[in-house]
Amino acid sequence: MEILDILIIGGGPIGLNCALEAQKNNLTYLIVEKGTIVNSLYHYPLYMRFFSTAEKLEIDEIPFISAAPKPGRQEALEYYQGIARQKNINIHLYEKVLKVSKNNEVFEIETSKSTYLANNVIISTGFYDIPNMMNIPGENLPKVQHYYTEPYPYAKQKVVVIGSSNSAVDAALETYRKGAEVTMIIRDSGISESVKYWVKPDIENRIAEGSIKAHFNAEIIEIKENSVIFRDKDGQTHEIENDFVLAMTGYLPDFDFLRNSGIELQGEGLNPFYHPETMETNIPHLYLAGVVCGGKDTHLWFIENSRVHAEMIIGSILSK
Repeated sequence: MEILDILIIGGGPIGLNCALEAQKNNLTYLIVEKGTIVNSLYHYPLYMRFFSTAEKLEIDEIPFISAAPKPGRQEALEYYQGIARQKNINIHLYEKVLKVSKNNEVFEIETSKSTYLANNVIISTGFYDIPNMMNIPGENLPKVQHYYTEPYPYAKQKVVVIGSSNSAVDAALETYRKGAEVTMIIRDSGISESVKYWVKPDIENRIAEGSIKAHFNAEIIEIKENSVIFRDKDGQTHEIENDFVLAMTGYLPDFDFLRNSGIELQGEGLNPFYHPETMETNIPHLYLAGVVCGGKDTHLWFIENSRVHAEMIIGSILSK
């Protein structure tokens, strides 16, 4: 069986960037991706716009041309999938990596379709696949959604949006403008400061005028078929009629997969160990790239500031 120089787990923007860097240095590689190319972006809300401008989303110095100052989901899909086609990236799609183990100096990577051998492994799996659960009664009801794609199913419905991040604010505004009766339940005392600067005044004005109801310093404690129960800042409980719950509570990396691969997870944030100058983990020749590096702190890394990981990792591999 062929022993690859590198096997890359995850075909998102940073995984693609690692592949491009490997290509430039004549290293044999394969990306294994459980979904489509840039699978997480594919599952983003249909009308999502990035916080970053186009040039900050570029990989391998390939120009990203956008008609708007802030690119949207479809433009990003065209850009990254176009690179995969044009550069003939070696990638296997709809193939899930099940296990990474190291036998002597070679990694054995077991997937849903095959087994591969590689001298180095890069985990670039992002964090968008596992919702951060609230662990409350009723969370598994069909009306509860942890992913939001578009507003049309919620027209004329009573919608509760949980959270105050970009995804929660987008969901609240879009469903409100399609005729939903929107109530936001927010643990903090205000809308998150990380919300896109051109959107934050919009949501705050809609709340101020009463078009969107918002309960701050509050939390959902139970979800029922036709209602939700929440606790307010004074400790009082309230029950309101409800048709759908959009639980925009964030997402987490696959910590079990990281542990089973032998990577040390540190502290309450379950931050995976890696050397910041090389991105190599406590397992020699096993690297991390992209958002997965942040553990529970998924806001630390994004495309814009983790593009450098590819060059750092390939440089480390070449130095050995």
